Amino acid sequence: MHIPVLTTNKARHIVCVIHYMTHVTDTSSAYENLRLELRRGCLALAVLAALRAEQYGYSLRKILADRGMAIDENTLYPLLRRLETQGLLVSEWREKDKRNKRFYRLSHDGKLVLKQLLADWQGINASLSAVL
Repeated sequence: MHIPVLTTNKARHIVCVIHYMTHVTDTSSAYENLRLELRRGCLALAVLAALRAEQYGYSLRKILADRGMAIDENTLYPLLRRLETQGLLVSEWREKDKRNKRFYRLSHDGKLVLKQLLADWQGINASLSAVL
């Protein structure tokens, strides 16, 4: 049986390839984690803003998607429940198109929080634009 000899150059090449592959994976996962954090915060603000007018889940998803903020059902409905638990939304079941649908709207506290978040967003956006 022939065992290949590992030269110093081959060893360096293997180490570099392994390092590169590990670095790319680490960078990719770091990017993905940061992207998800950024999106998560933006989605909460987008949902609150879109609910200045009463909507049910599907219509809310459609409005957000039409404006470039597509959101999966598995993300939207837990977010709506969390915002309602926090007192920022109120909801009620009603019949529409011969089906029961849950309609959401901002509560009084939700309107106040949205106003504050929009002011914060504008400040952050201006600062970030200056940095970029």
